[in-house]
Amino acid sequence: MGAISSWQWNCPVEVSPASPRITLPHGEGARLTRRLITETILPRFGTPPFVLSDAAHSVAGGNRLALTSDCHTVSPLFFPGGDLGSLSVYGTVNDLAVSGAVPRWLTCGLIIEEGLPLSVLERILDSAAEAARRCRVTIVAGDTKVVPRGAADGLYLITAGVGELTDPVPTGPPSIRPGDCLIVSGPVGRHGIAVLCARNDLGFDPAPASDSGPVLDQVSSLRLSAGTQLRAIRDATRGGISAVLHEWAIDSGLTFALQDTDIPVTDDVRGACELLGLDPLYVASEGTIVAAVAPECSARALRELQKLEACAAAAIIGTAEPRGISPVTIRRAFGSEQPLDEPSGAPLIRIC
Repeated sequence: MGAISSWQWNCPVEVSPASPRITLPHGEGARLTRRLITETILPRFGTPPFVLSDAAHSVAGGNRLALTSDCHTVSPLFFPGGDLGSLSVYGTVNDLAVSGAVPRWLTCGLIIEEGLPLSVLERILDSAAEAARRCRVTIVAGDTKVVPRGAADGLYLITAGVGELTDPVPTGPPSIRPGDCLIVSGPVGRHGIAVLCARNDLGFDPAPASDSGPVLDQVSSLRLSAGTQLRAIRDATRGGISAVLHEWAIDSGLTFALQDTDIPVTDDVRGACELLGLDPLYVASEGTIVAAVAPECSARALRELQKLEACAAAAIIGTAEPRGISPVTIRRAFGSEQPLDEPSGAPLIRIC
């Protein structure tokens, strides 16, 4: 047997030191994540019924269900506007909601690092329980593992969710047509910036706060106002708005043209991004959604969305167009239209 990589002393697989390795950007929701899933993971399980959207749809005993699974590794565990516990519930509930389902049940697995203070675990679990009550879902099962000190960065939560599909179910990115309008439900990039500032103790005053929260009311508003003209809907988590639109461009064969001045960004997020050299379009949101809506009902859908307290800044930020030279473009305030490139990995790691 040849030389064994020092990655793991008892690994039974011979690994060359020059072998390609997993990097942190592989888990950040952009191009490297998609390649890892489509080239390495899915072929080993068989593509159907696996999907790259937020939840899979299935039928059991005549009931139409949506199923999703999510892992949560945010660092730090607590940040302005949220924590790992509530984030794990909202993230899973939101994935079910944007897929067209009413969330019903969750499971919750815990991977706990040796040495974690019991008071921290209790606070995280209390937050998750409160978030579940707020979303009217029940945590019905779970599992608990403890790993050696240094192996889990405190605490990881793994959730799965089941919801009941209700009509009309958004038909998804392949149904998007040229002329459809892109709507965001609020300012973008708040979650990623809040976590980054808390992680690095950047000292902003006031500290940017995450938008982590349920999107149930937002989704309900869009489904009621747009009906079957609501083409597709996503929560803009890892990779932000840019990652969502690049995925949609692949599935629809269209170009999405954004207008920079129409994209809502809070002053604190804009200031932090300018200072740190980031673009809010690449930064994660956790309580903000993106929707593609037929043009004839986009104004009504926007008006109804803005009636919600959390969505006062909702806006139409662009349109779908026939495929051009780039999957996503943006017209800046003082410049011509230019491509909005997709990063290999998100600029911020460990944010959800």
